Amino acid sequence: MPCYQYQALDLQGRTRKDQIQADNERQARQRLREQGLFVRHLREQSSNSWAVRRHQLNHSQRCELTRQLSTLLGAGISLVEALSTLERQLTDSATRHLLRRLSHSLGEGHGLAESLRRQGSFDALYCALVEAGEKSGKLAAVLERLAEYLEQVQRQRHKARTALIYPSLLLLVSLLVVVGLMVFVVPKLTEQFNHAGQSLPLITQILISLSDALRQIWPLLLGLIVAVALVRHWMLAHPHWRYRHDRLLLRLPRLGLLCSVLNSARLSRSLAILTGSGVPLLEALQVSTASVSNQAIYRALQQVQMQVKTGISLHRALDHSGHFPPLLLNMVASGEASGTLPEMLGRVAEDQERGFARQVDLALALFEPVMILVMGAVVLFIVLAVLLPVMQLNQGLNF
Repeated sequence: MPCYQYQALDLQGRTRKDQIQADNERQARQRLREQGLFVRHLREQSSNSWAVRRHQLNHSQRCELTRQLSTLLGAGISLVEALSTLERQLTDSATRHLLRRLSHSLGEGHGLAESLRRQGSFDALYCALVEAGEKSGKLAAVLERLAEYLEQVQRQRHKARTALIYPSLLLLVSLLVVVGLMVFVVPKLTEQFNHAGQSLPLITQILISLSDALRQIWPLLLGLIVAVALVRHWMLAHPHWRYRHDRLLLRLPRLGLLCSVLNSARLSRSLAILTGSGVPLLEALQVSTASVSNQAIYRALQQVQMQVKTGISLHRALDHSGHFPPLLLNMVASGEASGTLPEMLGRVAEDQERGFARQVDLALALFEPVMILVMGAVVLFIVLAVLLPVMQLNQGLNF
């Protein structure tokens, strides 16, 4: 959501400078008027600017803030006092700046959820849960569940990044070694073979041809790689091409299944937390849809929302979309029939998350030996192409 920097006058004639989030400039002005502010200057703040990013929280900071706030509220401390305590305790400048803005907004009479929406560091799921906690009077319990969810997401991200470090380094080093051999070592050996004037084996001729081609077209290859990356970035930024890309991704044999399970797990987990916190099903479905990254599934969920709004049960609407596994459909149907939908969604989310983790671990475990075998075969090819002419030359000298 765009962020607008404004300068306005309050009812006492004092100048106020702050930021507000809104879908457009008209909505921003309307919200400021509702707060009793008379706008003098209003401009959209670039989301890529350093000033905006400096005061936004990353995932780790949100986890820490949510956990500590839930602990303080659970101890019976009031919200305003808890925010003041955290502002004095925390040393991170972005978090302290955010806490000051939240305290200021609460002092104006706004709720915590509304204040969070104005900051730009919290997604719709976070704000919806906080709003549900405020309405039910169980804000501390809701924040604790939200902290557990954020910490789980953080652990998954850390595990994925850690698991990818070794394969990435292995691939990079292997490519550098092969390119170095082909560009610097093979040409020197080629000169020696040419001076010897002997006929070269077929494998050596292929290696020399590949080396010559690589030295001549490497600028073209580099430009092609950059062009493909730029075109892909542009396509993914365009809604139409992003939808076609994501729809094609779902049709790939193994990768499509992983993508479907991941998005299904995200939807199940978000719905479980929202409905378990007292958020109505339709609103929970609208908020949970934003947690889905695949645009093909996202559009299907928009149709699911329309069907649920007309009175169709959730499991039937999900079944009609054709993007969700039978396990999720059966658990949702059971939860709707028994009135235990949040519990059933939580169970299916845990099952899918474990299944996704197993598939990723298996893929990474297979990638390493396969990569070693492939690069070993490439190095063996180069070594044989270099040694065979040397062996032939030695045999000729012996005769």
